Amino acid sequence: MKRFILTTLLTFGLLSAGTLTAADTYSVDGSHSDVSFKVRHLVSQVRGHFDTFDATIVMDEENLENSSVTFTVDAASINTRNEDRDKHLRSEDFFHTEQYPEITFTSSSVRKVADGKFQVVGTLTMRGVEKKITLPVSFHGAIQDPWGGTTAGFSVETVLDRQDYGINWNKAMDQGGFVLGDEVAIEINLETKLQTPAEG
Repeated sequence: MKRFILTTLLTFGLLSAGTLTAADTYSVDGSHSDVSFKVRHLVSQVRGHFDTFDATIVMDEENLENSSVTFTVDAASINTRNEDRDKHLRSEDFFHTEQYPEITFTSSSVRKVADGKFQVVGTLTMRGVEKKITLPVSFHGAIQDPWGGTTAGFSVETVLDRQDYGINWNKAMDQGGFVLGDEVAIEINLETKLQTPAEG
């Protein structure tokens, strides 16, 4: 009886271990990644970045239900290369970072649409507003890097309406129109490192 119990527990343990290691977990290499945006200002485009962010990507191409993405951005790390403008962007007129210090995305499902192309559905929370969105994610492959690890690349390009998240500040121009556009183009490029290698 003891032998049966021991064998059962060992078998369950091996199955559990196989389940836990079936998916690869990647974390962001911040020094080789970028989170940027651009928005219309008058008749041109202003570009900016967030300097501080983190993400965990769990990827299991054979069982996509095991895949997930969590992404966090430090809203106060916004950087448009203009100190006064960045201070305004941190204020209540825009991101209100004192009250809402983080922008987060948490996935709820992942669907493959083509080789290296995925649709990731999840909740984006910004300035206290939660919205369900679908992000088009490109997977650029994984390679063995020169330091003995595994490096994988992911990217996202999408457009958000800032007013959907309560970022409404604008200024009317005398000749008509407004100073800022509402649509914000987002570009995310992530170089990531494998944390939990898959085991067969």
